[in-house]
Amino acid sequence: MGCKTSKVRRADAELKIGTSGPPPMDPDKYYVNAGEEDQMEITGYKLNRLKQIITWFFIILTLGLLKLFFYWLPHIFLQCTHDKCTLSEAQAVLLTNYYAQYFVSTVETATRDGTRVRLLPTKTKYLYKKGQSQPVITYQESLKDENLMHYFISMKVKYIWDGERNEFIKLRGLESGSTCAYLHRCNGLSLNDQIKRRVLYGLNSIAVHVTPICVLLFKQVLSPFYIFQAFSMCVWYADEYYIYATCIIVISVFSIVVTIYQIRKMQRALRNTISSSTIVTVCRGNDVYVDVPSEDLVPGDIIEIPRHGCMMQCDTVLLSGNCIVNESMLTGESVPVTKTPLPNPLQLPGQPELLFDMKTHSRHVLFCGTQIIQTRYYGCKKVRAIVLRTGFITAKGELVRAILYPKPVDFKFNRDTYKFIGILAFIALMGFVYTLTLMIIDGDEVGEIILRCLDLVTITVPPALPAALAVGVVFAQMRLKKSSIFCISPNCINISGAVNAVCFDKTGTLTEDGLEMRGVIPVRKQRFEPEIQNMKELERGGLLNAMATCHSLTIIDGTIMGDPLDLIMFHSIDWKLEEPGQEESRFDMMVPTIVKPRTSPFLVGSTEQLQGEDIGVVRQFPFSSSLQRMSVIVRSLSGSNFELYAKGSPEMIASLSLPETVPENFHEILTEYTQHGYRVIAVACKQLPSKLNYVKVQRIGRDLVETELTFLGLLIMENKIKPETAPVIANLRNALIRTIMVTGDNMLTALSVAQECGMVDQGDRIILVQAYPPVDLKAPEIDFVYAGDSTKKVVEVKSQKGTMIEIDEENQRFHFALTGKSWSALRQYFPDIIQKILVRGAVFARMAPEQKAQLVEGLQNLGYYVAMCGDGANDCGALKTAHTGISLSEAEASVASPFTSKKPTIECVPKVISEGRCALVTSFGIFKYMALYSLTQFVSVLILYWNGANLTDAEFLYIDLFLITTLSVTFGYTAPYGQLVKDLPPSSLVSPGPILSLISQAAIQIIFQLFSYLYVATQPWFKEFEENDDYDYASHENTAVFLVSSYQYVALAVAFAKGAPFRKTIFSNYLFLMNLLICFAVSLWLTIYPTDYFAGVMELSPFPEITFRLIFVGIGVANFAVSLLLEMFLIDNVLIVRKCKGSCTCCKASDYDYTVIEKEIEDDPTWPPLDPSGQGLAQYLQRLESMNQMPPKDGNGKPSSATLEELLESTDDGTNQINQRVQNKEDSNVAVGNNDNFITSL
Repeated sequence: MGCKTSKVRRADAELKIGTSGPPPMDPDKYYVNAGEEDQMEITGYKLNRLKQIITWFFIILTLGLLKLFFYWLPHIFLQCTHDKCTLSEAQAVLLTNYYAQYFVSTVETATRDGTRVRLLPTKTKYLYKKGQSQPVITYQESLKDENLMHYFISMKVKYIWDGERNEFIKLRGLESGSTCAYLHRCNGLSLNDQIKRRVLYGLNSIAVHVTPICVLLFKQVLSPFYIFQAFSMCVWYADEYYIYATCIIVISVFSIVVTIYQIRKMQRALRNTISSSTIVTVCRGNDVYVDVPSEDLVPGDIIEIPRHGCMMQCDTVLLSGNCIVNESMLTGESVPVTKTPLPNPLQLPGQPELLFDMKTHSRHVLFCGTQIIQTRYYGCKKVRAIVLRTGFITAKGELVRAILYPKPVDFKFNRDTYKFIGILAFIALMGFVYTLTLMIIDGDEVGEIILRCLDLVTITVPPALPAALAVGVVFAQMRLKKSSIFCISPNCINISGAVNAVCFDKTGTLTEDGLEMRGVIPVRKQRFEPEIQNMKELERGGLLNAMATCHSLTIIDGTIMGDPLDLIMFHSIDWKLEEPGQEESRFDMMVPTIVKPRTSPFLVGSTEQLQGEDIGVVRQFPFSSSLQRMSVIVRSLSGSNFELYAKGSPEMIASLSLPETVPENFHEILTEYTQHGYRVIAVACKQLPSKLNYVKVQRIGRDLVETELTFLGLLIMENKIKPETAPVIANLRNALIRTIMVTGDNMLTALSVAQECGMVDQGDRIILVQAYPPVDLKAPEIDFVYAGDSTKKVVEVKSQKGTMIEIDEENQRFHFALTGKSWSALRQYFPDIIQKILVRGAVFARMAPEQKAQLVEGLQNLGYYVAMCGDGANDCGALKTAHTGISLSEAEASVASPFTSKKPTIECVPKVISEGRCALVTSFGIFKYMALYSLTQFVSVLILYWNGANLTDAEFLYIDLFLITTLSVTFGYTAPYGQLVKDLPPSSLVSPGPILSLISQAAIQIIFQLFSYLYVATQPWFKEFEENDDYDYASHENTAVFLVSSYQYVALAVAFAKGAPFRKTIFSNYLFLMNLLICFAVSLWLTIYPTDYFAGVMELSPFPEITFRLIFVGIGVANFAVSLLLEMFLIDNVLIVRKCKGSCTCCKASDYDYTVIEKEIEDDPTWPPLDPSGQGLAQYLQRLESMNQMPPKDGNGKPSSATLEELLESTDDGTNQINQRVQNKEDSNVAVGNNDNFITSL
């Protein structure tokens, strides 16, 4: 049994819906991780002894070749030896992911104390087998024992059989299903409980193993490429072709050594970056603490965060105390982040407890791999945290898994390469039959027939093809490194040449990292006052106090550190920040952070020494991207009540403020500043009730105090674009490469930056897309409104659907802009519209990290080749998802990005694309060159086979080693063209251009070889070749075919060495030019006047007449001219290629999805249906905020009716009732992840 699903109806049968995540599920199949990003189809298999015996019989019969095939395709071996069965009976499972990758895993069985179990089909009593260090218990197969645990491990993740749900479920920690109150009630695990739970979760270790050299050598040697090389070398040695076979062996050994060295180097680097271990202090209950290795930690352990800081070894949630954390390992930002204890809010009797959520409570989670800089707590108590996840299920473990098991690269060029190799293999088969027929007719020996036929196969399918294709990539990687762009995935270089859409993060990527404080706009009596740019003119009061206190700044090593925005805001008012006490004593002492003006004296010490203007920050609610705000609770020395100050996005703060305190022209003023590119932060405050004491402040929920605020004003900051941004954007747009902004910043600020950097032309229309989810009984809605001047001329159009609004007839080019909330609503409720949004979308604002990845994958589903450029902060998912991810950060998180630029500007983007185009065109040229080289040599051998002759070993060596090897290496040294052009390089070999080129060039080479072979036979001095047993192939036929083919290899190298518009001219490649001249000169010398010694070495039979030798030079030159002219004027002729494309249905490629959608948009002038009400942008933003204003919800997602006053009254009168309810709450009612059955029993 398994997780079956209902049928999913797709909104569009033709095009993929532009969403991230798994495809629709087949109701007749079973899945693990159903509905998640890593959804996989699962099939159970049970061993069939008869099929196993038959399979091994054929393996032995084929001398192990069938086993080699099974080694390459293990899922076929599973199907050949096992029968399908239900998942409950499975001994092995076959997993198939979204990319059609197969994974085979064995189902293991163990008892809950860790003893391995083997199930037997016969009825036997369980017994212990002697002579084993760990007993193996045998059970009757049908026995249903609750103490048994069935599981398998795939890609470092453990899946456990859930008998109640009849499916395998992913092992999870405490992060799923637990309530905040439950986590606070946990007192730690006993040693016995920890040991049992370790059986379930295993060691807390993210083990990146360095594969032994012998294992890597075995895997490399058994790869299909080296197996074919080994086959070729065996044939060559049998044919006494020793020199070239030995050279191939040397090259292959060198390649294997280099590959193994690189693999081990990367594995060691990843292991050294990832692996870490330490001693952790763990609570065993009743405040008993012991030191244990970090590998022994399991979910549920209570650990102490040391006062001197540490590197986190697991995912934990903070229960008490504060921590200053560096999360650069996960986010790419080295800005210290303050982590606060998980809220344990006071609840009214009977009110459901608040559920813990990793995303919502991320500011209370200490993630694995992050560095704890400081810890603080009130008094001498410990800073404690509870372990949520360990090993590979942690956030760091997921990152490592993404690196170890990356998304497969699906590139058309790579697929077509295998197709052409298949075509060459088919040609080899025809040559095999031709040779076999001729030699049987001639009565040759069986051994000779087999050798000649197999030799023909090695000629037709060149073993050196993969190495030759890597040449251009290697040179491109070297050039990128000189430009301070480092590539850890060379396979992505070719793909970057096909990029036609680039997504950019804004802050730190398009704009400068730093902000400048422009000024503040105070609010008084529900009206905005004039902007104040000199902070010394700002009056004492709420706005100034908010700027002084509402931040997450801290002092580390005597320096104020924190978020750059907070630093700029705090430094602009010139106040002092002090954390009383010596720094080393602050590690475990939580005292209020004190801020005060510099103009008054400040005495360091206890609070009794502080002055009346001093303000203490007693609690901080950290910034949350989902809540779009942060707040602090403060107490002034001269004040009687606690106060709350909040800052965040203007839309969010305004929605939380009392309407009578928000100016009526709030949206107009906000729009005015954001449209000019300024970053706007809103500030508000609230007087808290006098009943709220210090203890209650530490337990109050932020949703109860961040309401009914008094709006104080706006902070205006300027974020300038980098000087390199606009020229790069212009360069990309001139090359018809789409540029898209995807940012977490404000919509209007993003629009301003998009226009300022040229991502959107000034004359183009911006249409804001606002999608609203269903509310109560109201259906989901979608609105389209101009984001610019709404008074511009529009044309009313009548249609069957009613009144529509047509785009301005003077400029019908428009772009869409939308926020993350609208994106989520579109994906869920308007899947048929999201495709058009993707095609015309230019600005995506307020996008969460996972939404950025969804956007990239949506573009990919429409046929775009997408690049993503970000500074590493919140861009890691998109960088990994994109075809070409370019990180501007050197943080550890960028290890998941194929490209990393040390220069933090987007100048690297056109550089990577141009190098990719150059490498792609080079790969095309080399592939065609190697294919024609094989076909040319194949034709030469077939022609000579006609009369029993062949090329000599020296001639083969001259062609293979001297001509082909040197030319194919220097071929790829040509640098990219100076600028990006509008045309895209070809990405498919199965298209009219490459096919026409290969067929026509092959025809030319065949014609010239046949002409030479027949022409030499007409000469009066010609002597026909006579077969002999000495393998002496010296003859006029041999010389004619060899010499003309030597010129052909040089001519083909020049013909395929394309220059503009993707590569520089070959005259800039001095190595290639010198190589061509040398190869041509040697061939010329062999034709006109070879020495007797060299002619003997080459086994040539020179033509007796010098005139005929010169004629042969002329034939070679004519061959060169025809090949070059054909490639220049026929193959590169756009009109001819298009005509062939239109008439040739076999290689006619269908249009990309995005081109179809673009045409649909252009053909429908009534779409999008702009709102005819005439409301401005500000009114639409206001409506969106009103839609986002939802009442606070409890743990069950229901609106909370409790107010702050009610809760305070309840805590005064009913504290005992609440405590009694908490104590009586049974822990077993709390689901621990999806492993309820196992965790509860453990």
